[in-house]
Amino acid sequence: MNEILLFHHGQGLTDGVLAFAETLRSAGHVVHTPDYYDGKVFATLDEGVAYRDEIGIPELANRAVAAAQSLPTDLVYAGFSLGTGPAQLLAQTRPGARGALLMSGCLPAAAFETPWPTDVPLAVHTTDHDPWVDLDVARGLVDEAGGRLELYPGSAHLFADPTNADHDAALAARLEVSVLEWLGRVAQTGSAARVEPAGLRS
Repeated sequence: MNEILLFHHGQGLTDGVLAFAETLRSAGHVVHTPDYYDGKVFATLDEGVAYRDEIGIPELANRAVAAAQSLPTDLVYAGFSLGTGPAQLLAQTRPGARGALLMSGCLPAAAFETPWPTDVPLAVHTTDHDPWVDLDVARGLVDEAGGRLELYPGSAHLFADPTNADHDAALAARLEVSVLEWLGRVAQTGSAARVEPAGLRS
């Protein structure tokens, strides 16, 4: 069992994100889903990104850090798209992280002015032509972390969220299987050891 802090994407805490959290709970994990959009949910990603810009990235980062303060340190930090930023921030800078699960987004480790922690397993999931994801950045981060990069065919961005126009049921099912397998291995190894990387998969 892992305790997971799951950050929503740019449209807000959608029913799709909540359903994904329930899938993880059904597998025995404890999942927290902070709402750092003040309850707002947007019909399109463009509307959500406009709201993100209205709030500002520094404030969103502050809200993410605040969401973790009352929780244990040995968390798996997870996020979709926009939510990968706070997940990565906490995994890299808050001591004790058990792992990081970044879906449809990631940043260079240098964005947080610290190298990737050597004992924190990493998994990155994205389609191989996602216009919102720089694959060179993803490969560089995974190489530094000794983690897993899983590529899915196509260009869909929020393919795992059934409330989004990009939803792809087959890819979402594949993501769930891969994530649950990875989380199981993280639970077995703990934060003190890397999860053996599966390498680049497509």
